[in-house]
Amino acid sequence: MHVRPNMILAAGLVGALASACAPASPLPAASSAPTGVTPSNFRLPEGAGCTGEIARYRAVMANDLATGHVNRSVHDRVAREIERAEETCAAGQDSEAVRMISATKSRYGYR
Repeated sequence: MHVRPNMILAAGLVGALASACAPASPLPAASSAPTGVTPSNFRLPEGAGCTGEIARYRAVMANDLATGHVNRSVHDRVAREIERAEETCAAGQDSEAVRMISATKSRYGYR
Protein backbone atom coordinates (compact mmCIF):
# COMPACT_ATOMS: atom_id res chain seq x y z
CA MET A 1 0.00 0.00 0.00
CA HIS A 2 1.31 3.40 -0.96
CA VAL A 3 0.58 6.28 1.46
CA ARG A 4 0.28 9.64 -0.21
CA PRO A 5 1.82 12.70 1.43
CA ASN A 6 -1.59 14.41 1.23
CA MET A 7 -3.11 11.68 3.41
CA ILE A 8 -0.42 12.15 6.05
CA LEU A 9 -0.95 15.93 5.98
CA ALA A 10 -4.73 15.52 6.27
CA ALA A 11 -4.38 13.12 9.20
CA GLY A 12 -2.05 15.55 10.94
CA LEU A 13 -4.48 18.43 10.46
CA VAL A 14 -7.39 16.40 11.82
CA GLY A 15 -5.34 15.50 14.91
CA ALA A 16 -4.29 19.11 15.45
CA LEU A 17 -7.86 20.36 15.13
CA ALA A 18 -9.16 17.71 17.51
CA SER A 19 -6.59 18.57 20.17
CA ALA A 20 -7.23 22.31 19.74
CA CYS A 21 -10.91 21.77 20.48
CA ALA A 22 -10.31 19.64 23.56
CA PRO A 23 -10.12 21.43 26.94
CA ALA A 24 -6.59 21.83 28.32
CA SER A 25 -7.58 20.16 31.59
CA PRO A 26 -10.51 17.96 32.53
CA LEU A 27 -13.53 19.82 33.78
CA PRO A 28 -14.89 18.89 37.20
CA ALA A 29 -17.65 16.34 37.14
CA ALA A 30 -21.13 17.81 37.26
CA SER A 31 -22.24 15.18 39.74
CA SER A 32 -20.80 14.28 43.11
CA ALA A 33 -20.21 10.70 42.00
CA PRO A 34 -16.75 9.35 42.84
CA THR A 35 -14.28 9.64 39.99
CA GLY A 36 -11.56 7.34 41.29
CA VAL A 37 -8.98 9.97 40.35
CA THR A 38 -7.40 12.56 42.61
CA PRO A 39 -7.75 16.05 41.08
CA SER A 40 -4.54 17.44 39.61
CA ASN A 41 -4.79 20.48 41.89
CA PHE A 42 -4.85 18.41 45.10
CA ARG A 43 -2.20 19.60 47.55
CA LEU A 44 -1.56 18.42 51.08
CA PRO A 45 -1.84 21.12 53.72
CA GLU A 46 1.37 22.33 55.27
CA GLY A 47 2.06 22.70 58.94
CA ALA A 48 4.17 21.27 61.68
CA GLY A 49 3.44 19.04 64.63
CA CYS A 50 0.06 17.59 65.40
CA THR A 51 -1.82 20.41 63.64
CA GLY A 52 -0.08 19.64 60.34
CA GLU A 53 -0.47 15.88 60.72
CA ILE A 54 -4.18 16.25 61.42
CA ALA A 55 -4.75 18.63 58.50
CA ARG A 56 -2.91 16.35 56.07
CA TYR A 57 -4.72 13.18 57.14
CA ARG A 58 -8.08 14.96 57.06
CA ALA A 59 -7.33 16.13 53.48
CA VAL A 60 -6.32 12.61 52.40
CA MET A 61 -9.51 11.15 53.85
CA ALA A 62 -11.69 13.81 52.20
CA ASN A 63 -9.99 13.08 48.88
CA ASP A 64 -10.39 9.33 49.33
CA LEU A 65 -14.09 9.78 50.04
CA ALA A 66 -14.55 12.07 47.02
CA THR A 67 -12.74 9.67 44.69
CA GLY A 68 -14.51 6.58 46.01
CA HIS A 69 -11.42 4.97 47.55
CA VAL A 70 -13.14 4.81 50.94
CA ASN A 71 -16.82 4.49 51.75
CA ARG A 72 -18.78 6.91 53.94
CA SER A 73 -18.93 4.66 57.02
CA VAL A 74 -15.14 4.19 57.11
CA HIS A 75 -14.60 7.89 56.45
CA ASP A 76 -16.91 8.77 59.35
CA ARG A 77 -15.12 6.40 61.75
CA VAL A 78 -11.75 7.86 60.77
CA ALA A 79 -13.14 11.41 61.09
CA ARG A 80 -14.19 10.68 64.68
CA GLU A 81 -10.69 9.42 65.48
CA ILE A 82 -9.18 12.51 63.86
CA GLU A 83 -11.46 14.70 66.01
CA ARG A 84 -10.22 12.96 69.18
CA ALA A 85 -6.61 13.53 68.08
CA GLU A 86 -7.47 17.16 67.34
CA GLU A 87 -8.82 17.60 70.89
CA THR A 88 -5.62 16.07 72.27
CA CYS A 89 -3.57 18.38 70.05
CA ALA A 90 -5.53 21.43 71.23
CA ALA A 91 -4.82 20.38 74.83
CA GLY A 92 -1.11 20.78 74.09
CA GLN A 93 -0.30 17.07 73.87
CA ASP A 94 1.43 17.20 70.49
CA SER A 95 3.27 13.88 70.56
CA GLU A 96 0.21 11.99 71.85
CA ALA A 97 -1.96 13.49 69.08
CA VAL A 98 0.61 12.52 66.43
CA ARG A 99 0.72 9.00 67.92
CA MET A 100 -3.09 8.83 67.72
CA ILE A 101 -3.06 9.86 64.04
CA SER A 102 -0.33 7.28 63.31
CA ALA A 103 -2.38 4.56 65.03
CA THR A 104 -5.50 5.48 63.05
CA LYS A 105 -3.54 5.48 59.79
CA SER A 106 -2.14 2.07 60.59
CA ARG A 107 -5.54 0.68 61.59
CA TYR A 108 -7.07 1.72 58.24
CA GLY A 109 -4.10 0.86 56.01
CA TYR A 110 -2.56 4.31 55.57
CA ARG A 111 1.11 5.14 56.09
